[in-house]
Amino acid sequence: MEHTSEEESEISDSEIDEYKDKIYAQLRSQKLKVRYGEKIFRCPFCLGKKKQDYNVKDLLQHASGIGAALKRKPRVRAAHLALAEYVKNDLGSSLEPSLQLAIVEYKPPKIEEEKFVWPWMGILVNLTTDLMDTNSVRESEHMLKSQLSRFRPCEVTILLDSKGQTDHSIIKFAEDWTGLKDALAFEKHFIVEQYSKTDWNRRNCRMDDLYGWLARSDDYNSHGTIGEHLRKIGVLKSIGDREHERIERIAHFTHQMEEKNKHVLDLELKNSQNAMKLDSMMKDKDRMVEEHNEKIRKMQEGARRNSSKIVEDNQRLQQELKTKREQVIRRHKQLEELARKSNIDRAKVEAEKEKNANENALLDLATLKHKKAREELRQLLKKHEQEKEDAFRRQYKLEEDLTSKQNLEMELAQLRGKLEVMKHMGAEADTTSKEFDKVSEELKEKDEELDAMESENQALIIMERRTNDELEQAKKELIDGLQQIQVTRSTIGVKRMGVLDEKAFIAACKKKAGNVVSKKKAKYDVEATLVLSRWEDEIMQPGWHPYKVIDVDGQAKEIVKEDDEKLQALKEELGQEAHDVVVKALLELNENNPSGRYPVPALWNFKENRRAPLDEAVAYILKQWKASKGKRTYCR
Repeated sequence: MEHTSEEESEISDSEIDEYKDKIYAQLRSQKLKVRYGEKIFRCPFCLGKKKQDYNVKDLLQHASGIGAALKRKPRVRAAHLALAEYVKNDLGSSLEPSLQLAIVEYKPPKIEEEKFVWPWMGILVNLTTDLMDTNSVRESEHMLKSQLSRFRPCEVTILLDSKGQTDHSIIKFAEDWTGLKDALAFEKHFIVEQYSKTDWNRRNCRMDDLYGWLARSDDYNSHGTIGEHLRKIGVLKSIGDREHERIERIAHFTHQMEEKNKHVLDLELKNSQNAMKLDSMMKDKDRMVEEHNEKIRKMQEGARRNSSKIVEDNQRLQQELKTKREQVIRRHKQLEELARKSNIDRAKVEAEKEKNANENALLDLATLKHKKAREELRQLLKKHEQEKEDAFRRQYKLEEDLTSKQNLEMELAQLRGKLEVMKHMGAEADTTSKEFDKVSEELKEKDEELDAMESENQALIIMERRTNDELEQAKKELIDGLQQIQVTRSTIGVKRMGVLDEKAFIAACKKKAGNVVSKKKAKYDVEATLVLSRWEDEIMQPGWHPYKVIDVDGQAKEIVKEDDEKLQALKEELGQEAHDVVVKALLELNENNPSGRYPVPALWNFKENRRAPLDEAVAYILKQWKASKGKRTYCR
């Protein structure tokens, strides 16, 4: 029959409604046969029982009674609830009105009202002799934690009574929903093995092994060492309380993130406005620098023209003096020659000589003055060139300062350079005074703008850094909240990066082992779980570094070494598939937490098998929360 193949995996209470609808559809499509005659009906789920034939009334009472029995397994209850609904709706025409009043409606157990000790705690009693040594409590706790490793306990505490004797222990699990799942699995294990709290409370209970159960309100309020310890380290909370706290926390952080995003948008707007102002000021600075350079160029050209004119006049006067000196010398020689050749009045000749001597003295004096003037001109030109070099040196230094400063500081340095050049280049007095006052006023305004902008930018930087820190904290809280409500069908949730895929690893172990004899299957499952636990510890060892660096398109990339001894031994022992599961976990660890070598949670899109950004995760959670507000929890 179709339903027998599904009995291999049990369902939870939350999946009863879904499974009931599925069985109801099979009943209506006649895939599951109920009617075997005119008034003979059979339960398709209890065919192996002693009583099989029912009339409509008895069949309805049978299905309703089993469906409402809380001690039955959820799959059995769901199947009989579907049968009762089928009899009531599809075979109801053959029922009498009085029979319909006898239907027992199924009311799912109100798990939210049951109080558990939180953080989730388990209780172990009847400790074995090797665990009751008070001199080595630490070793006993470590040994007990190793024995319970498949339930992933966070802490094991062996309690001592008033006489210093050890007879019970408290097992602490993780505080999230995963911890609750582990705690329920812990309790279910002892229920199946018939070593639960109910078995312990029997008078003739067996004393040959540990008894364990999940700590609830009666344990919390009990007298003795267990109750005192539970009240000291935990509180009573229902699952509904935890769910309500989670929803409130998510709503709080969602609102906080919206406020922060709005604040970030305001900061970005202010930043854009400041950028526009800065761009305008930089354009003004470029214009003023260009005007300043143009003035310097014109002043240099005027000084060059004046120097050239002075040099040309000096050369012309020097040439005229030289010509006159040559004329005087030539005339003096002519006179001396005439004096020798003719008998001319000596007085007249002496007078002429004296006149020539005076002219020579005047020429010598003029030459001396010309030399002095030329020397003064040379000194003046040298001084002028020195002033120009000093001005250019100062300007070059100012330009170097401009390149090392930011934005408005460049403009201020240029204005100061302009003032220095105006002082040393010797412009007109009135014009220099006016321009000096104007540039000084501009310099003062720019200083004030610079101070205001620096204060505003510093405040924006601090706000942005604080906002980023708050967003990171909100992301961490969101991951913690999602870990507490993790469900298998969720599109976006939390993935622990660097954890071995348990199902794939155990499946690979079973595939390598081949067909196992049915009597040895349970033993082999335990061995596969122990191998999985060993490799989980192995990949977190910081001393093992099975990686190497290769070059991919010019970039260094770290991959797992295929020739690593441990990985080769794993491949030979358990096969390629188990090897690939370990390699995948190693790569995730190296990518997400190479220094710590322990799994870290990350937002994950399970539908697309990729990381989920923070905004995508928040949008998904809000959508799911709004959709679930109007949905009824249980079918009526």
